[in-house]
Amino acid sequence: MALVIDTGVLYAALDSSDPDHKRCARLLEQTSEDLVVPAPVLVELDYWVRKFSSVASWLTFVEAAVAGGYRIYGLDENELLESARLQARYPDVRLGLVDAAVFVTCQTLNETKVATLDRRHFSILRTADGRSLEILPE
Repeated sequence: MALVIDTGVLYAALDSSDPDHKRCARLLEQTSEDLVVPAPVLVELDYWVRKFSSVASWLTFVEAAVAGGYRIYGLDENELLESARLQARYPDVRLGLVDAAVFVTCQTLNETKVATLDRRHFSILRTADGRSLEILPE
């Protein structure tokens, strides 16, 4: 089993001044599951960390990932296409590639939950059989 992680949870866990820091850091520290980061999340995380935090925070995350603390999940061509189709399925939501890739990664790995602070998007998205994902942290 794995916990697929969206940008907001990672950012909050890295930035001690973020209002969601404690609950996001606790979620990542206390889970016994593999922590899976879809590759598109990396670009968004780098942007936000370098804009509002520091290069040192970004380096800390990358070192932790390289040391095995996170598994970086690269989307293949079919998963990229599925992400784009998901974006097209929800045109009014203005779903970005990163969120679509996180959702598709959950589906690919047969995960029923996602670590995200983005309830606006993830509370709307549904799997092919109509299920929603459990959103963590609560």
